[in-house]
Amino acid sequence: QVQFVESGGELVQPGGSLRLSCAASNVILDYRTIGWFRQAPGKEREGVACISSDRKTYYADSVKGRFIISRENAKKTAYLELNNLKPEDTAVYYCAARLGPVSTFTTGGYEFWGLGTQVTVSS
Repeated sequence: QVQFVESGGELVQPGGSLRLSCAASNVILDYRTIGWFRQAPGKEREGVACISSDRKTYYADSVKGRFIISRENAKKTAYLELNNLKPEDTAVYYCAARLGPVSTFTTGGYEFWGLGTQVTVSS
């Protein structure tokens, strides 16, 4: 059974940083695009960033320049580095994967969703 597990979320002050991890099991990540998404209370889930199977990265405008997505296929793990955090970044963050590369910021076609990790930005 394929499983994605997110971790690393916590309470952080505005301007702070976090690194989220997404650990996959029972799946080969090499040929998949990995995406990070978030869902704030009362809002729809939105795409944050994705890293293609060819390692090209794409970001939502709201996080461009502040978040960095990366991957280590050998460890079956993806990461999302969150910098200069703002209260509006507060959300549950999820990772998921889709087969094949992408050539633009892509939020559809993902599967293997994890349960998420809570990021709270507050003073």
